[in-house]
Amino acid sequence: MITVQYPEERNALPENYRNFPILIYDTDDAEAGLRCVACKICEKECPPQCIYIIKSDDKKPDYMGKAQLYPKVFDIDISVCMSCQICVEVCPFEAIKMDKDFELSKRERFDALLFRKEELSKPNEYYHRIHPVEAAAVDANLAAAAAAAEAKKKAAAAGAATAKAAAPTPPTPAPGSTSAPGEAPPATTKS
Repeated sequence: MITVQYPEERNALPENYRNFPILIYDTDDAEAGLRCVACKICEKECPPQCIYIIKSDDKKPDYMGKAQLYPKVFDIDISVCMSCQICVEVCPFEAIKMDKDFELSKRERFDALLFRKEELSKPNEYYHRIHPVEAAAVDANLAAAAAAAEAKKKAAAAGAATAKAAAPTPPTPAPGSTSAPGEAPPATTKS
């Protein structure tokens, strides 16, 4: 048995250690690169109901350039959070992950334990530092999904171009003809 002289000495935490949720962003700008699109699934699934989200009224480009809704407000009350990781499991955008930071004691009792979007937002590099294996797998899945979406978009554009080229051209009316294309010419009567 070895005694660790905490806080001067620290044991390394295992990669699967979890404490409280954080939000991941992909660019240098935490607002523009935030993966969260305010779908509110994590808020609905949270057993202690400690996540509070208010969806934006407008859309802005996400880190891939696609216009998305974003959370105007994203708060987590860590005094209520039970670190169950359900919010991480249900997030379809890989936007919320578990942090390893456990030194969160505060002197204030109420507002200091309510983490706002600015405090929750962490860069993808931070996520790679604390969970390297999981982060690499998540990034590979996101890259594969982006590549599949791009291939589907190119295939749809190529299919539309092929369909347009193969479409028959409407017949042009003969000069002096008064009938519309596809209609029979008017009958002539003799008097």
